[in-house]
Parts: sequence; C-alpha cells; structure tokens
Amino acid sequence: MLNRHPSRSRRASRFARPLLVLAGAFGATSVAARAEDWPQWLGPQRDAEWRETGIVDKFPSGGPKVLWRTPIHGGYSGPAVADGRVFVTDYDRKEGDPADGPGIRNVLKGTERLLCLDAKSGEKRWEYAYPCEYHISYPMGPRSTPTVDGDRVYMLGAEGRLACLNVADGKPMWEMDLNDKFQCDTPYWGFSSHPLIDGERLVLVAGGEGSVVVALNKMTGETIWKALSAREAGYGSPVIFEAGGTRQLLVWHPEAVNSLNPETGALHWSVPLMPEHRMSINIPVRAGKHVYVAGIEDKGVMLELAADAPKAKELWRADGDIGVGPVHSPMLMSEDTLYAIDGSGQLTACDVATGKHLWKTTDATTHGKKADSATGFMVRNGERTFIVSEIGDLIIAKLTREAYEEIDRAKIIEPTHPAWGRVVHWSCPAYANRCIFVRNDKEILCASLAAEGAAK
Repeated sequence: MLNRHPSRSRRASRFARPLLVLAGAFGATSVAARAEDWPQWLGPQRDAEWRETGIVDKFPSGGPKVLWRTPIHGGYSGPAVADGRVFVTDYDRKEGDPADGPGIRNVLKGTERLLCLDAKSGEKRWEYAYPCEYHISYPMGPRSTPTVDGDRVYMLGAEGRLACLNVADGKPMWEMDLNDKFQCDTPYWGFSSHPLIDGERLVLVAGGEGSVVVALNKMTGETIWKALSAREAGYGSPVIFEAGGTRQLLVWHPEAVNSLNPETGALHWSVPLMPEHRMSINIPVRAGKHVYVAGIEDKGVMLELAADAPKAKELWRADGDIGVGPVHSPMLMSEDTLYAIDGSGQLTACDVATGKHLWKTTDATTHGKKADSATGFMVRNGERTFIVSEIGDLIIAKLTREAYEEIDRAKIIEPTHPAWGRVVHWSCPAYANRCIFVRNDKEILCASLAAEGAAK
C-alpha cells in the first residue's frame, strides 16, 4: 500500500487560520418531483441546490427524527450519498496529539479510511483503510468529500492518497500518491480538493510545477492534462460554468482566479486574487453573468462574465463595507444579492452590483456572538435555505435583501472539534432521500426531513 510521507518545505504564518474546504457555487433555484442522491460535495450539480420536494416546513416537536447513528472517527469531510449507500472518510488516530493550533504541523499516526454505509440502516457495508501518518495542521481527519460516479467512488486523503474504488465492495480500481505523481508537498492544512467528474475526466487541485490543477482519466488514473503553476496550490476545488458560449473550468489558487478549457487545460483568462496565508478555499459562486470569489481577510472580487466569449472583467473588490471575505464557509448568490459569512462569523448580505452591505447576523453560525472563523453550511431548497451552524443546530431560514428570517431551528448534532478556544462543528452535510446526513468526529447520523405524508 502507498504510505509516503513527503518533505514539508513550507510553513504557514503563526497567524494563519484553520483550513476546511467548505465553500461552494450556488445557482438559481429549481425543483424536481422525485428524490435524488447527493453523490458529491454540494450535491448532484455541485451547486448546493437541494431539489427534492416534500420537505418539512417546520420541524416536529423534539426536532427531526433520527433514523440511525453510526460511530466513526475524526474528519472534516462531508458524506456523499448515492444508490442506497453513504460514503464518508475518517481518521482513526493511534498516536500523537491532535490539538489544534494555527502555527504548527501536528505529527500523528493512525489509519485513514473510506467507509461505505447502508443509507437506510447506517450499517457498514465495507471499508477501505490504510496506515497514514499526518504531518499537517488541524489534523482531525480528511477534508475531501468522496465523489461517486456510477460504479466507482473517488476519495482523496489529507496526505494526498487518491483512490478509485468499486462502490459494491470497496476494491481499488487504481490508486496513487499525488506527491509522488506531481512532485509536490502536502499543503500545510492537508489536501482538500473535492474531486470533480467531467465526462471521462477526474479533475482536482494537486500541486507542483505546471500541475496546480490536473485532469486524470477517471477509469485508469492516467494524466490527460495538467495546468497552472503557483507558489502553492491552495485548498480550492474546481467547478464548471458555461458562459460566453463556452464551458469554463474555474479554479482559484492563492494567486489568481483562473478559467480553463476543461477538455485541454488551456487558459482562457486569469484575475489576480491573493488571500491571506495562501488560503484559497472557496470555489467561485455564480448567478447569471456574475461570479464572486473571496477568502480570508476580506479578499474578494466580483467578476462579470462576457456573453460572447470566455472572458471576464472586474466590477469591484471587497474592502471594508464592500463585499465579504469568508474563511471557509459556503456562499450563496442570487441575481441581485450575495450571502456569505465573514471571518468573524457574521452572515452578511451584499448588493451584487456594488458590494454594499445590506444586513448582518450571527444567528446562522454561533447564535448571537462573533467568533473567529465561525461557520454555517447553507443549502437552498426552493425559497428556503437550510443551514447547519457550527454549534450543531439545523436551521430553516429565508434569506432576502431585506433580512435574515429564521423559520425554525433544532439541534441536529453535537459540536466535537476544538478550535479557537471553543468547540465547533465544521463539516458539510448531505441532503438526499428527504433526509440529512451529517457527521462530527464521533458519529454520522441520518435524520428525516420528509413532510408528513411525503412518499420516499
């Protein structure tokens, strides 16, 4: 088995903040009449749109009914749900202190795993496990959500192990170490890109000279193309938009937002954007002709995509009361309003055209107080937004230009992760089969969100 531990030549500033890849791109609302899976990070179309109908308007007394709970170990990665299976990664620590600190790489020994569970019962069907030493900061476990594509599931471990497995039995189809393959070092906060399937290609952020973003043959793991160089690859994930009559692959590394041809890796355009501490985490979020990309310490840019060619122009940049720079929280955007959580945990509404702030609240994250890197995980369902706060509450809310309107709230999971002097929940949930699937560092659970009388 692969168990390589690459050299670590770079060190982050002692002021650097924890890394989780939690941000995403959000499109226009639509609904479907049937249940659907959640086979990758941010859902079927990687747009954080939950299109199932027959969902509760308010929670029943006592909160959503928990259908099952299954013990697991530590990790930040969210679950993926497909064809009656739940896939989630974790880290079973055997040695070392996982205490978080933004200025150190922790050294741990343990086992990194991908678990396959039955979606109806939570019973384990199989596991793929291997010994793995961690030399990263915030080492609780893997960051990357598995990606399911038909009869295969793809996982990326925190130290760079990439594997393609058979969904039926967990047997490896192929596997590799990104550090070996692309001559790169494990990032300070670990490999975090969520693999993206595009036709025959598996696309993800890797690292190394000329290989910040790579496209592999999803069936064999062979390199189709590689592109971009930067001082560090960062922690972002790829997303594909169609604009200007062209399919564009957008990737943000710590120096620029880049648009590539997803078939060849050729560069269409690039716009400089440098977050603090090289923490390029959030993927671009789009609504219509507008794309917003932003990160830590109020570094953000609003772009306008050209209608007739793969081009973009800058409209405005985040600055004080203009725009917002999330640390690792997901963003939402409609045609006229951007919703994002700033570095102090305030969910902020901004005018898309100008970046001007419209309102702020901490109710969606910490319920009433600011906190470093406070987080909420937002997913749209029709006209409502479901949010899992960092204190473990599940919230139904309506977000408009005028206000944050909370409809209902219930405790869904306990926060278990120590960070910045508090205990938090930092993992994206999945929504499928009219249920929520959510994990912490001790368990993963499934709770029903089906309206009374809704057929599964």
